[in-house]
Amino acid sequence: MKIGIANDVAMAAEALRRVVASTSEHQVLWIARTGLEAVRMCADNRPDLVLMDLNMPELDGVEATRQIMEKSPCAILIVTGQPQDSVSAVFRAMGAGALDVTATPVLRGSGGDAELLAKIKTIGKLLRVSRTDTAAARAAPAAAADNGAVSHLLAIGASTGGPAAIASILAGWQPPAGTAIVIVQHIDAHFAPQFARWLGDQLALPVQVVVDGDRLAPGTVQVAMTNDHLLLGPGGRLHYDANPRDYAYRPSVDVFFRCVAQHWTGPATGVLLTGMGRDGAAGLLAMRASGKSTISQDEASSAVYGMPRAAADLGAAQNILSLDGIARAIRSKIGVRL
Repeated sequence: MKIGIANDVAMAAEALRRVVASTSEHQVLWIARTGLEAVRMCADNRPDLVLMDLNMPELDGVEATRQIMEKSPCAILIVTGQPQDSVSAVFRAMGAGALDVTATPVLRGSGGDAELLAKIKTIGKLLRVSRTDTAAARAAPAAAADNGAVSHLLAIGASTGGPAAIASILAGWQPPAGTAIVIVQHIDAHFAPQFARWLGDQLALPVQVVVDGDRLAPGTVQVAMTNDHLLLGPGGRLHYDANPRDYAYRPSVDVFFRCVAQHWTGPATGVLLTGMGRDGAAGLLAMRASGKSTISQDEASSAVYGMPRAAADLGAAQNILSLDGIARAIRSKIGVRL
């Protein structure tokens, strides 16, 4: 891949350059010292991927990401020092179109090198999947689920731009007591707990990460937290499975949506939000075919209209709506707490 680096700290930029140059699979296309310079360089010489810092002069990483996605869209990975201390900025950048986040590796030694290269490799897979229109993954088998005390299951899948979109549709909502909400967001396992805490600050509902073996928890938003796929098992239990191992989307929305379609006997609504690629489209179609309600985000309100477009092409969504429209639709379908 051709990679652009946006970082105003010379040592950090050099550390990133060395990591990229350590493999013959990638090359550094340019190094920008400000956010504005990164926007200009993307327009003049668009890379496959930008390694974007958050704190830069002229334009910060959030605004630079927004402008790049608007003018010269390409894959963007936030690479910044101590991302756990910049949670709000990280999710604003992801809302603007960044795919993922990782910490800046150190210049001396190998700290963070392997993790950064793994992130780059994963994004490369996502780009190839998006370009070749690869079919969605097959879900691993799961036993039938007992609905228990859950009166309605709301399953939400999202990728690029997802955190802000999820917060938007759930903000201020107090669903009926029996409503279970499960979110499968493409995000690295290391940052999933921060995502859950950030989302909890935005919502009137409690938010928690899913630990393997947890049951569906009515009245709580549950977030997939590992790089394995989330499955729905017996008795409404949630489990993780590494298979399919070679699937680029981790955790996969398709895998969870298909579990809901095949094994959930009660009412359910599937919502597929903004994201690059096709993950979730086939799963949403399976949910619709099984009699569940299905919704996908419209193009105008999507940060990246990839996953929702794939769902629209398949006829998977009964309704294609803006974020405001999705919020109204789920409140109308599921109701509010009295």
